[in-house]
Amino acid sequence: MNKINRSAGVLLNVSSLPSAYGIGGFGREINELCDFLLRGGFHYWQILPLSTIGLGDSPYSGQSAFAGNYLYIDPDRLVEDGYVDRRDAEECIYRGEPYVTDYAFARGAKRALLKKAFLRAGEHAEEIAAFELKHKSWIGDYAAYMTLKDRYGGLPWWQWEDRHKLRDKAAMLEVKGSEEYAFYVFEQFIFDGQWGDVKRYLKSRDIKIIGDMPMYVSLDSSDVWGAPELYQLDDSLSPTAVAGVPPDYFSEEGQLWGNPLYDIDYHVKTGYKWWISRLTRAYEWYDVLRIDHFRAFSRYWSVPVDAPTAKTGEWKEGLGLPFLKAVSKALPDALFIAEDLGIIDDATRKLLADSGLPGMRVMQFGFEDGDSAHLPHNFDRHCIGYTATHDNNTTLGWLQGLNSDTLDYVLRYIGCDAFGWGNGGYGCKSTKAFIKKLLESCCTLAIVPFQDMCGFGADCRMNTPGVADNNWRYRATYENFGGVDTAFFNSVNSLYGRNRI
Repeated sequence: MNKINRSAGVLLNVSSLPSAYGIGGFGREINELCDFLLRGGFHYWQILPLSTIGLGDSPYSGQSAFAGNYLYIDPDRLVEDGYVDRRDAEECIYRGEPYVTDYAFARGAKRALLKKAFLRAGEHAEEIAAFELKHKSWIGDYAAYMTLKDRYGGLPWWQWEDRHKLRDKAAMLEVKGSEEYAFYVFEQFIFDGQWGDVKRYLKSRDIKIIGDMPMYVSLDSSDVWGAPELYQLDDSLSPTAVAGVPPDYFSEEGQLWGNPLYDIDYHVKTGYKWWISRLTRAYEWYDVLRIDHFRAFSRYWSVPVDAPTAKTGEWKEGLGLPFLKAVSKALPDALFIAEDLGIIDDATRKLLADSGLPGMRVMQFGFEDGDSAHLPHNFDRHCIGYTATHDNNTTLGWLQGLNSDTLDYVLRYIGCDAFGWGNGGYGCKSTKAFIKKLLESCCTLAIVPFQDMCGFGADCRMNTPGVADNNWRYRATYENFGGVDTAFFNSVNSLYGRNRI
């Protein structure tokens, strides 16, 4: 597999970009982001999954592993392309709080706008038909699932009438001939067109996109409804066991995700066809792919379906090295990052070493116990280093929560003589020193969350694992882009050979 050169990037999800529409998207904010990245000497932009979102607005609980999130579609571009009028786009303008993502508003406004755009879809009938044919392996299931989801008032597919739950042939022909079905194909046609332009624009400016792929799919998704044979389900299509992880850094109870588990034998028997299709789709979106919960390829945590917490479970064998070799053969130029955090055993370490994929190191984890692998002086050149991930507190919020002894150790380690949490958050002395320590390390690629560059506190945290509410809401402003000390980061990236791709 290809190699990532020494460089640096910024973690900031699409939803977190500034915009006039209540959520970040594919408009002017992309240009502003590129300018910001290059001013700081960063050539990678890391985002969370681009796929559809479900419960809790989480990008890790989508309704399809293949379909894109329509909330990111840019209204201004729809105007430019002649699908809607300017006054239609103006109805999507958000008048509320600019610092948070308002998913409810964005859903209503963007859906209504796309319905208006769909009225002019006939002018692009040939292009849409070609798009549908190209993506026939998944888009039929997605569009049919979403059509029925609407008709059933949002009920999960297992509560639908049997003719729809079990995909009766005649019932499916009716659904696929409907206007609702055609609308959802159109939605994805627009998404792919706009994101394709974004990706090409970033490439022209020497910026690569790091995307994220959740290990599991949601039970209530077009993926499971459309191909139940891929998962561990019983004869009534109910899960026989569900996914999660045992107690770890993030939760004393473990994390009970509830996703259906894969039928390993079926995936082996079919030559990993579904997985390779999924990864191929991911590389239409991204330049580099971070595989979330990589350890499940070695062994995965199987929890009884009726267990109240993830504590009750057992490790079972995953797809393993034969799968990774098949992926390497099918996608020889693919660039992967393995999320190898949490409880990692020797078998997972061996699988990672045998695969040749770079793992992750997170500086915040390094100060918990002993001479940790997450401390920069213990990094290896092949790893991807982070100050924090989307699941961590911001670095300032984390520093503020440390006991005095640990805080003293951290400040001495990063060469900072004061906490320095003033100055309006921007240019926070301690967080800049923390980031500098990461950038000077030997890791191949160093990734910094945008909030850490700003020196923002815990109120700007993106996600708290195990907590259901108020996640995924952080949003930046254009003022934030201008307030970051990009000259400092550019000088550090240049000094340590990271200002390149």
